[in-house]
Amino acid sequence: MTWQTGLAGFLAGLLISIVTSPAGVSGAVFLLPVQLSVLHVPNPAVTPTNLLFNVVSGPGALARYRRNGQLTGPLARLMIAGSVPGVVIGAVVRVFAIPGPRTFRLVAAAVLLPLGLWLCARALRPAAVDRPALSRRTILGLSLATGTVGGVYGIGGGSILGPILAGRGTPMTRIAPAALASTFVTSIAGAATYGVLALTTGGDVAPHWPLGLLCGAGGLVGGYLGARLQPRLPEKSLRLLLGALATALAVVYLVQGLTP
Repeated sequence: MTWQTGLAGFLAGLLISIVTSPAGVSGAVFLLPVQLSVLHVPNPAVTPTNLLFNVVSGPGALARYRRNGQLTGPLARLMIAGSVPGVVIGAVVRVFAIPGPRTFRLVAAAVLLPLGLWLCARALRPAAVDRPALSRRTILGLSLATGTVGGVYGIGGGSILGPILAGRGTPMTRIAPAALASTFVTSIAGAATYGVLALTTGGDVAPHWPLGLLCGAGGLVGGYLGARLQPRLPEKSLRLLLGALATALAVVYLVQGLTP
């Protein structure tokens, strides 16, 4: 790895996390296409490298949210309880049975594009009424499903579950810290699972350690700065930001999935 690649990884982690952490979205969501297309991390090593990024960068935003008193309540515990077993399942599926990144990009785009556009539309309509909040059992089930996706691709399930919770009426001040806490804990479990699988299987299964650590260091600083900005942003702006992030990610994945 050259110093230019390392610097690019650090800056990418920094800038992406500043933008995504106020909305409770892990920077790994946007770092994945950067690693694949710009930093040229091989498959499937890009997934554990993304999980390593989450582990290193997560404490920055979480420290700020804890200082603000936003890490209380059951939402984070529910999301973690569902996501941890999901990420282990996803890691095993990624190594032994996953069809490939192109299929994922198209499926992710199909889910995130209408969800992002819907959130943006609701944020821009002042009279829009939130639906009833999801039940604890439903949140647990969704966390398991999104945790599995996070284990397969290392993107953090909160990037998908966050918009759903926002659209159902959960305040962004609760969603952001809970989603990032879930992403942090599940990324530790996922990275450990890939570490074990790397000892028993061939191929590029282990993370790209130098690049993952450098991207994570940038995300650590960027996450703290983004979390510091969050209390100053109105609820409408945060929902619009989350919808715009989901829409932008869907477009990126759609273009990459359709490109030969």
